[in-house]
Amino acid sequence: MKAAVWYKAKDLRVEQVEEPQVNGKHDVKIKVGWCGICGSDLHEYAAGPIFIPVGTPHPISGGQAPIVMGHEFAGEVVDVGSAVTKVKPGDRVAVEPILAPNENGRYVDAKYNLSPQLGFHGLSGGGGGFSEFTVVGEHMAHKLPDELSDEQGALVEPAAVAVHAVRQSSFKVGDTAAVFGAGPIGLMVIDALKAAGASKIYVVELSEERQQKARNLGGIIVDPERAVEDIHADCGGVDVSFEVTGVPKVLNMALHSTHTGGEAIIVSIWESEASFQPNDLVIAERTMKGIIAYRDIYPQVMELMKSGFFSADDMVTSRIGIDDVVDSGFEALLHDKSHVKIMVKPS
Repeated sequence: MKAAVWYKAKDLRVEQVEEPQVNGKHDVKIKVGWCGICGSDLHEYAAGPIFIPVGTPHPISGGQAPIVMGHEFAGEVVDVGSAVTKVKPGDRVAVEPILAPNENGRYVDAKYNLSPQLGFHGLSGGGGGFSEFTVVGEHMAHKLPDELSDEQGALVEPAAVAVHAVRQSSFKVGDTAAVFGAGPIGLMVIDALKAAGASKIYVVELSEERQQKARNLGGIIVDPERAVEDIHADCGGVDVSFEVTGVPKVLNMALHSTHTGGEAIIVSIWESEASFQPNDLVIAERTMKGIIAYRDIYPQVMELMKSGFFSADDMVTSRIGIDDVVDSGFEALLHDKSHVKIMVKPS
């Protein structure tokens, strides 16, 4: 079967690989319907490895570069191991791609996304969604409601990041918020804040096309050059800000956009270090907090999707085949910031 295989930064190849089979009793084999290109995928392509194991196999997947990429995906179950009870062949599923200790078809740790062994199917070996078929553990497969398409199912993973970010913050109904970056995760954070009852959501974004998408979701667009000043002039500083760019200077903007006692949530994965003045936390009694991925949240995300949140109509800007994943996928996202989410059809 064809798959997109990462060898090193800027070296992603579409090539023939062996089709995976069910071996373990809790294995689930999936024919991938759609797989989204994530910001984390883009970081790995542009400047990796970050999560991709190189030289040493990942402790859970046993894999190392070269690896099949793709961790935002959904599809149809085509085969299952002898002990699988959660899904059956013919079911459509969204995949929770977290690699963490698991036994008997479930994660072992309560906060499994914080495991020291954390990895991701499609980033840390073991297969991935940029291929016709892949095999995951039963604990990673969540049955899709009939109301949601496979393409919508591929958005459950990034939407889960956004919902987890809001839930892990100090945000309360009626609070104000600022979102720095209106890429796929930033737009989904806006939707998650709407679902949580935000009174105002300020959005800081350079791309006019992404600004418009944020505006369509109810965001208040702020001039990036005057973001901190304008936010403070309008509301005195937000209760919670969300940094979703991974750009060092934006970290300070996100921090300073909050009022005294406010909170800045770091959602991005970073390619380099970023600095800030600790007194900006200390003297204003602000809080800065990081989040990684999500946990125990897929069912809630799918219920929100059934209510119209995180719609593919708002997020997907291009649909391509696997043969075009490099030039029309990764390279397009690097050089054309009008794109939000590009979906890949592996077969």
